[in-house]
Amino acid sequence: MKNNTSLPLLAFLLAPVILCANPGKGDPKPDSKQKFIDKANMDLSVKPGDNFYLYANGNWISKNPVPASKTRWGSFDVLREESSQRLRALLDESAANTKANRLTQMVGDFYASGMDSAAIEAKGITPIKADLDRIANLNNMQGVLGEVAYLRTQGLGAPLFGTGVAPDRKNVNQYIPQIGQGGTTLPDRDYYLKDDARSTRIREAYKQYIQASFGLIGENQAAASAAANAILRLETALANAQYSRVEMRDPYKTYNKFSVQQLSSTTPSINWQSLLTQMKIQAGDSVLVSNPAFLKSVDSLLTATPLTDLKSYLKWSVIKSSAPYLNNRFVEESFRFNQVLTGQRQQTPRWQRMASLLDASLGEMLGQLYVQKYFRPEAKQRMVELVNNLSTTFEDRLKRLGWMSEATKKRGIEKLKAFTKKIAYPDKWKDYQGITITRTDLLANIRSADVWAYNEMVNRMGKPVDRTQWGMTPPTINAYYNPSNNEIVFPAAILQFPFFDFGADDAVNYGGIGAVIGHEMTHGFDDQGRQFAASGNLEDWWAKEDADKFKAKADMVVKQYNDYTVLDTLHVNGKLTLGENLADLGGLSIAYEAFTKTKQFKEGKKIDDFTPAQRFFLSWAQVWRNNALPETQAQLILTDSHSPGMHRANGPVANIDAWYEAFNVKQGDKMYKPADQRIRVW
Repeated sequence: MKNNTSLPLLAFLLAPVILCANPGKGDPKPDSKQKFIDKANMDLSVKPGDNFYLYANGNWISKNPVPASKTRWGSFDVLREESSQRLRALLDESAANTKANRLTQMVGDFYASGMDSAAIEAKGITPIKADLDRIANLNNMQGVLGEVAYLRTQGLGAPLFGTGVAPDRKNVNQYIPQIGQGGTTLPDRDYYLKDDARSTRIREAYKQYIQASFGLIGENQAAASAAANAILRLETALANAQYSRVEMRDPYKTYNKFSVQQLSSTTPSINWQSLLTQMKIQAGDSVLVSNPAFLKSVDSLLTATPLTDLKSYLKWSVIKSSAPYLNNRFVEESFRFNQVLTGQRQQTPRWQRMASLLDASLGEMLGQLYVQKYFRPEAKQRMVELVNNLSTTFEDRLKRLGWMSEATKKRGIEKLKAFTKKIAYPDKWKDYQGITITRTDLLANIRSADVWAYNEMVNRMGKPVDRTQWGMTPPTINAYYNPSNNEIVFPAAILQFPFFDFGADDAVNYGGIGAVIGHEMTHGFDDQGRQFAASGNLEDWWAKEDADKFKAKADMVVKQYNDYTVLDTLHVNGKLTLGENLADLGGLSIAYEAFTKTKQFKEGKKIDDFTPAQRFFLSWAQVWRNNALPETQAQLILTDSHSPGMHRANGPVANIDAWYEAFNVKQGDKMYKPADQRIRVW
């Protein structure tokens, strides 16, 4: 089933009010009624050089606590809330339209099935009973492996390991089956392995959640307790075998090609040819494995774990993936555990959960409705102009780099010029042919969509790589870089304030969406992205001396962010967040230089008492304002490749000379860094 957790805030993929404040056409003038940089949101008692984030956002932060139904609240979350309200209007309209076309009817019926809580309550556990009974009747290891395969083809989880079909990183014109570590439920392996009070409390709550859920399917207390202990024991063993998130960022370490026969020889209990076939994957002659030692551990666990425990583990895959869409008792138990994990105080409203689910299940159908009603074509054209401006500026900066040889510069510029730029929405929409949607069965609708999505993925084998596909839907407030496609992608919904507004001055738009554009471009040259060539292939195009210089600079960024404290003893993980921190620093630097070419910057006139340069940096900082619950902060430190908002705002500016000049930051200010210690990469 779908996982409705939020996507990263501006992403690197290895794998959404009115859009604009000024609805007029043509070349709008700034709206004097709209304060794009509002002093009411700032804390002018804080010196910019002591904490620029609080200077720019302090009053907003103090006046905007996290709502009870949220885990964090900031610029992204405000936009997501506004976007979800728009989606609600679309969904209510679609559900009420009894004479709709296929697109509207499917969206409307799916939404109606999710909003019919009485029908969901009446079904009880009926929607998953056949799955639970089938698992209960398994009587040998081959049956267990067959069920492992079946569950993932039905959208009922991915027990033991992860699988997929994606381009071969070293031959991106060809799809290849890929097998990775997985099989755990908690957000990170450290939750299973660490013995600090926070981790111990979460593990205990997790065990109680499993036990309560097994009680809801009819198990007595002793059996439910035994199942919970077995599942936690098995998942802990899987966690022990997993690479850390930092290790998983290494595209070479996680690139291990095997023939199917070779892979089977490393796992005596698992015949991968048979298992891949059961998973509907036509393997061809080879597969990619991210962590070969993990699969050996899975093989050992299969032989060492009692059949009863394995069946409990498979039942749990069905229960946890279905729980949010079953009757209220399942939903409450799922949320009770989530409260311990994230600190969220109230359940997200049903309509909002269903809107998110629809975006995950029929995203390009919903996206078509969203674009038709809310997106202005002029925004796409303006975005094209901004992307081109930033690209030209980045090229100029590459040419001027003092630490890189001419040969490597040339290849870097080739890569930059080869970027594919996707803006707002796909040129060709998915048709979702084969999905069956009714107004009366939510879980059946979800499963039909999941089966379709799985089949679409596995059926890529043997076909040309489709570079037109998008990894995000148009209503998504986010953006990403995909190294295998060498593409930068900006969904429609991010093209709104505080990122972009037709009525805003250039300082605001360059400090907002301009820095986002630069961020995604820089991902092509961060510690991961730089290892991929213009073609998208994983290959080394760097002179060794240049690579060594880059790594030295990257190590400086790691140290800078490692020194930031987030919560009691928790620090930012500089290695885990390195790619995003490099992208923030590069993106902001590129955007500022591009901004200096504008008429506004050259004229230097103040708006609301701020110079163009000051408005640029204030625009950047207000994008990252947010409050987060302590439990959520602790989780994100372990799991998120992005630094917290304060450090995303402050970290890059402390390395940019223009910021010091704009706000007269001097030695003695808390954020001050001597000029020779400011990190300059791209």
